[in-house]
Amino acid sequence: MSKLIPAHMLDRAARRFQLLSEPLRLQILNLLMNSYELSVMELVEATGQQQANISKHLALLANEKILARRKEGVKVYYRLDDPSIHGICTLVCGQLDSLERVSG
Repeated sequence: MSKLIPAHMLDRAARRFQLLSEPLRLQILNLLMNSYELSVMELVEATGQQQANISKHLALLANEKILARRKEGVKVYYRLDDPSIHGICTLVCGQLDSLERVSG
């Protein structure tokens, strides 16, 4: 029998899942999983979204330590800072793929 997860950890996990529930944020994370680092403008171009919208999502992810950022002149670059994100996305997408193959 596994131990119960402490309530304070459940709150943090719920916050993390809430952040990952937005499709645009998942798209940003997917792009960053396939590149070491991307600038805000590179993410704007890759997603077709407005710079303000991308910056808002990047700030949320960075504030929760999912992304790290660095500034170089006027450019800001982002990269994954939480190694568990790749595993979470791979696990969920792998399960969804299996379900589609079974039902399809």
